[in-house]
Amino acid sequence: MNEQKNSIEFFIGDITQLPVEAIVNAANNSLLGGGGVDGAIHRAAGKELLEECRKFHGCETGKAVITKGYKLPAKHVIHTVGPIYSGTKEDVNHLFGCYYNSLELAARHHLHSVAFPGISTGVYGYPKKEAAEIAIAAIDDWFNQNKEYGMRVVIVNFCKEDWLVYQEVLENMKERM
Repeated sequence: MNEQKNSIEFFIGDITQLPVEAIVNAANNSLLGGGGVDGAIHRAAGKELLEECRKFHGCETGKAVITKGYKLPAKHVIHTVGPIYSGTKEDVNHLFGCYYNSLELAARHHLHSVAFPGISTGVYGYPKKEAAEIAIAAIDDWFNQNKEYGMRVVIVNFCKEDWLVYQEVLENMKERM
């Protein structure tokens, strides 16, 4: 059994530079690269990542798959497909699934440190505060279901403004408790 408890921390910067066991890629359904964090991860990992991703023939929204990290400091990349925001309950379920399923996949591969970007908050248009609430809820739910696992989750914010959104969400959650 791992002696370390589950933990969450926040980082402002480039997810491709983090020394964690896995980084999560906010991928599109094809898994073949795109813009934003997806493009940055593919560029940093090298062409081998694209070749491995081709073998999956895509991924469903809310689900996750794992590959090697290639030229990244992280040994693995967990690719998850967030929803394109439409304001439906299905969006919430899919986004929750992105975080929860990514953590499940990490645990199945015996990984204990995972970094997440803000999934679906770029071109997919998910409102950042709502997405942060769902992310924290999914991570918290996974932590509660796996109390003794010892997972270190890093939420990576591209800029200070995004970091502030998460801090506000956490403060609001504390007030409700």
